Amino acid sequence: MHPATFTQGQAGDACHLGDLGNIPLVQTDRGGQVTYHGEGQLIFYPLIDLNRKKIGVKAFVQHLESISQQLFSDYDIDAQLKEGAPGLYVQGQKIASLGLKIKRGCSYHGLALNVSMDLTPFTRITPCGLAGMTVTQWAAHASAPDYQTIASAWTQAFCEALGYHATITHSQEASWHCPTSP
Repeated sequence: MHPATFTQGQAGDACHLGDLGNIPLVQTDRGGQVTYHGEGQLIFYPLIDLNRKKIGVKAFVQHLESISQQLFSDYDIDAQLKEGAPGLYVQGQKIASLGLKIKRGCSYHGLALNVSMDLTPFTRITPCGLAGMTVTQWAAHASAPDYQTIASAWTQAFCEALGYHATITHSQEASWHCPTSP
């Protein structure tokens, strides 16, 4: 599980920060403003050479959003896109955040899905720099399967969308690898 942390993107504006309390703020080189990461959230960091895959940044973002949207839909959660605001929303509330860095054609950072977590820390910031934005989670809209099930389904869909095959290995923490298909 991710430790409680606020992260602020490279263009982050301090006006979006409130009283952070004892939760640390980490400056990062991803895009976007400020968000919160914590226990009960699934975070995916797809490290992809977009040049090698011959995929543009916009198409890559669309893949991440559509894979996540389909996953929510599979569990009867109607997550929608919002014009000009990356991520996914349920009834106008943000359920998935997206923040990437593309350097020399390679993607860094990623996507956070709010599954079953304490949403209170989001009230200490202006999430993603969107004034008035409230945040929701999977558990508020449907029974959430275990994290392993969600992570496996998302990873499998991601690998299929980009033409990889998934190899799932288990250790103390699970990791998923999408080696290039033969």
